[in-house]
Amino acid sequence: MIFSALSPLLRLAPVQELTRDALLKLDAETAHLATIKALRLGLGPEQTQADPPELRTTLCGLELSNPVGMAAGFDKNAEVARPLALMGFGMVEIGTVTPRPQAGNPKPRLFRLPEGEGVINRMGFNNEGHQAVFARLKDARVPAALGINIGANKDSPDFVADYVLGVQRFADLADYLTVNISSPNTPGLRDLQSDEALRRLLGEVLQARAKSRVRVPVFLKIAPDLDEAALDAIAKVVLATDLDGLIVSNTTLSRDTVQGQSNASEAGGLSGKPLFNRATQRLAQTRQRVGDLPIIGVGGIHSPQTALAKFEAGANAVQLYSALVFGGLDLLDRIKQGLAAAVRAQGKTNISELVGTRVEHWAGDATTP
Repeated sequence: MIFSALSPLLRLAPVQELTRDALLKLDAETAHLATIKALRLGLGPEQTQADPPELRTTLCGLELSNPVGMAAGFDKNAEVARPLALMGFGMVEIGTVTPRPQAGNPKPRLFRLPEGEGVINRMGFNNEGHQAVFARLKDARVPAALGINIGANKDSPDFVADYVLGVQRFADLADYLTVNISSPNTPGLRDLQSDEALRRLLGEVLQARAKSRVRVPVFLKIAPDLDEAALDAIAKVVLATDLDGLIVSNTTLSRDTVQGQSNASEAGGLSGKPLFNRATQRLAQTRQRVGDLPIIGVGGIHSPQTALAKFEAGANAVQLYSALVFGGLDLLDRIKQGLAAAVRAQGKTNISELVGTRVEHWAGDATTP
């Protein structure tokens, strides 16, 4: 996905008087590149107050000041990890990064669905590759948990070998790694979610992790389009390994929630508000199957209420991205303040106490928080 609306941060630039409405009329990818440039130039807002104590949490041994992260896809090449952390994200996940540089799919490849606040992308893992990203990050000081999302080159003869290379390159640099096998935009990639392929993938990835100097947490990112039988199979494989956690979920190929909307017929993965119910149901169903295994909930968060629903459905932490296109960067602060208020309203002291409190609700056919 690409952050397709330049937020109010660019209004701080002395030579740019562009408004949000004007930027929404720009090509989405052009707007995204301008946003990255603005952040590189130090034009992004910085958090000035400490996070509410109710939001401090631990995820796979990582101490987070808050459990709200920037999802992968925004900062594909690790250009602005530090500015994103300074905005107030508790974790910043960069990538997806492949071993070799990759141009991605032909343009146009990113489409807004303004009626439903959704985004369709078929980017195709466009990135500068391991070497460039490693060089950019090796001396970076990122005041948040740094996640590196690793993938495979589209033309690789062995996808699993590419993931092993990602672990070998970044295990000593990242706070956590994400094995992304759920993008719909690399042909054959989602096949790695099947039983035997997943066993081989996790076996080799975790073996590579064992040879590194540190035991970096490894997450597996799965698709929201899996049925319950597929979730059963994934849970069985995962629980037989020492994988640290799951990320639920990536984008969807379904168009059920956006039929008739502008650009809804474009190929690619759908994200944003229309994904919320599907992704949250899969999150709850996954929680039912994996016990206490840490899960990061992603997909369709667009308000404090929907962020809270992810925790109640079983997430230990959450990530967002597409909602910032329509909600602005101040959405991050609104979500954090709303989560802290929800903790207090329920007579609790920490967000971790709300994890999984409504799993049954969301594992069924729930449609509202």
